[in-house]
Amino acid sequence: MLEIEDSEISLMRPPVVTIRAAKPRDISELHEMIGLLAAHHGDISASTPEQLERDLFGPTPWISAVVAEGSEGLIGYAILVPLYRAQEGKRGMDLHHLFVRDGHRGHGTGQCLVDRARETARIAGCDYLSVSAATGNVKAHRFYEQMDFTPRPVTGMRYMQSLS
Repeated sequence: MLEIEDSEISLMRPPVVTIRAAKPRDISELHEMIGLLAAHHGDISASTPEQLERDLFGPTPWISAVVAEGSEGLIGYAILVPLYRAQEGKRGMDLHHLFVRDGHRGHGTGQCLVDRARETARIAGCDYLSVSAATGNVKAHRFYEQMDFTPRPVTGMRYMQSLS
């Protein structure tokens, strides 16, 4: 019989991450991460913490957010925006933003945020969850496809008009 010698092995323990609904105390860190995501895409964030607080927690909340919290603060977030397909009578949510800080990517935090976004949409009575990614962002395309999102063709132009 072969004897195996005992040895000391140090195993890396993954950090504990809590996925939860955003709270008013998160506004500052959420706003900072929105700026980081905008910069990542070559954009400038023009939003203010006050606008974010209004839209998440004001008298008429417009969006919802879930956050990933680590031992040193927030490490990621997802923002959900309501959608509606009138011709089908179906409610949906758009996963408008998904972000995980550098140094925390590749450990499943994004997947956990998407899972919580799905749960949030289901609880709200939604039939679907939608997400978009820039045409050249192949890494995001692969991620969403691995999360069981189905690619849909873009059909036409989208227009916008300022109301101010």
